[in-house]
Amino acid sequence: ITVNLNDIITARKFINEASKFISDIDVIKGRYVIDGKSAMGIFTLDLSKSVDVQIHSDNPYEIKRFNDIMAEFM
Repeated sequence: ITVNLNDIITARKFINEASKFISDIDVIKGRYVIDGKSAMGIFTLDLSKSVDVQIHSDNPYEIKRFNDIMAEFM
C-alpha cells in the first residue's frame, strides 16, 4: 500500500496505529526498509514523498483491519 506521511502529525498518527498491530509492519522507501512502529526510523526518511507500507501477517482479520486503517493515509 502506498501512503503519504508528509507531516509530523500524520507520521505520529501512523506510528500510533501501526503499534497497535501484533504483526511486523514495514515502511519501504526505495531500497530502505524501516520498522513501521519505530518513530526514530520513520523520521529518518524523506516524508515529502509517498512510501510503501507492508504488513507481515497470515491473519485475514488483521490484514483487513490494516488495509482499512491505512486507507486513511492514502
